Amino acid sequence: MSAAPGASPDTTPGSTPGASRGATPSPPRNGVTRAEYCVIACAEAWRGDGEILASPMGPIPSIGARLARRTFSPDLLLTDGEALLVGPDGSPEGWLPYRQHLALVTGGRRHVMMGASQLDRFGNQNISCVGDWERPARQLLGVRGGPVNTLNNPVSYWVPRHSTRVFVEKVDMIGGVGYDSAAAAGPAATRFHRIPRVVSNLGVFDFATEDHSMRLASLHPGVTVEEVVAATGFELTVPADVPYTREPSPAELASIREDLDPKGLRDREVKG
Repeated sequence: MSAAPGASPDTTPGSTPGASRGATPSPPRNGVTRAEYCVIACAEAWRGDGEILASPMGPIPSIGARLARRTFSPDLLLTDGEALLVGPDGSPEGWLPYRQHLALVTGGRRHVMMGASQLDRFGNQNISCVGDWERPARQLLGVRGGPVNTLNNPVSYWVPRHSTRVFVEKVDMIGGVGYDSAAAAGPAATRFHRIPRVVSNLGVFDFATEDHSMRLASLHPGVTVEEVVAATGFELTVPADVPYTREPSPAELASIREDLDPKGLRDREVKG
């Protein structure tokens, strides 16, 4: 596995000094669960975004976005998914009709965290079908808003079960546009295209390499580099020393457990 040219794991946002290949995994601290590390990793996706619309998809990304808004990204806008802007507790703060939502999308004022049935090394995403398009083995959701999302505003991804079935050499159909596909389409496709991060139940990944291929940015405590490499179906860039996903502060942990997710939905999505 290659190391990212010029990339230093010590500069990865939201991480703490970590492990090298073959090192004993760092155990979780203070009873922090894997799901809670995933919440922290998802929240970090919106750090420094300013006043934009956060559009998380799934329980853990949603908890992460609300945590970011409550703590280090107070300017984030959150929506109920219908017509209202809401606070971290779900209380209405404003009106966001569908036409205005679309204006935010096309103007780049939104950061989405989508799911993925398949992801490849350049960040191409598939939620449409598995197998050949002419005769797929499985029909999934369709491309949905993937093309518009990825070409107009930042898009990150959340994968609750990291495996070679999801992290594949080449996706069966491109819904979310990756770095190589955007580059092939020309300047009009690359102008606003950006994939800040991929978060899975094993770690955090980015595209901070010369060719914009996927790089292991941090490990969740309790996970080894070897475990990630074995669960990834393509050559992943692995720095010499990989940091661990940062620890939640006591206040963040209390907020997750007592206010944002008292029913423990996070632990149903990611166990362990």
